[in-house]
Amino acid sequence: MTTAEPLHVYRQPRSLGAEADLGRALTLLQRTRAAGSYRDARRASDARVAPLLRMYRPDPTVAFGQRDERLPGFAAAAQVCREEGFTPLVRRAGGRAAAYHQGSLVLDHIEPDPDPIRHSQARFTEFGELLRDALEAAGVSARLGPIPGEYCPGDHSVHGVSRELPDVRIKLIGTAQRVISSGWLFSSSIIVEDGAPIRRVLSRAYEALGIPWDPLTAGAITDLGVETTVEKIEAAVLQVYRRHWELEEIDEPSPISPSVTTRG
Repeated sequence: MTTAEPLHVYRQPRSLGAEADLGRALTLLQRTRAAGSYRDARRASDARVAPLLRMYRPDPTVAFGQRDERLPGFAAAAQVCREEGFTPLVRRAGGRAAAYHQGSLVLDHIEPDPDPIRHSQARFTEFGELLRDALEAAGVSARLGPIPGEYCPGDHSVHGVSRELPDVRIKLIGTAQRVISSGWLFSSSIIVEDGAPIRRVLSRAYEALGIPWDPLTAGAITDLGVETTVEKIEAAVLQVYRRHWELEEIDEPSPISPSVTTRG
């Protein structure tokens, strides 16, 4: 998982909006095609983009999976999201509907890779363990693995356990991955504060979709009795990242040639 070159860290100052934030992640992934667009080795080396970690607080969003979009209740589910102040969108990676908002932290880790599929499954475990360790460093009793009845169920979800009430378990981190021929994007959303709107919008959306689940599995870190903020969780994530990478903060990712973004 560790790379020899520095990992650029881009703290996006504000959300661009639900659709634009998702689109920006895919555009940054397309940057990995840059080196492969040149036949000359020197030009390819010059065009190579550094690994990148993008961090931001998203606008209220419910990201549906493509399977959700095919269900009869999808239109109604999207409407209740709007009524709750969340923008519905359909992502190309991931499973069922997941929600996040300004009390959350989204991480997009993007790396160029000539063989991006080879370790694609291992990444779920590696990043799950890394993010679990970050939550532990921030004072959360965190576990890697799904909770029965959780929303957007996945084998590599990260959940938190209440230290005072061990039966109380909440899914805190969901992950998804996108792979193209020249690299990969690993996205994670951490629900830190204000869990009530997350439970409410997911309850209404899943009801409209007709998908059974347990609403008690949704919430935020602060619902577990941990006093924290998005800023503190961001610092804990970077602290654990430094165990694996040399970090270099940047103001803005380098631009990419339009000829590269149009390549298949």
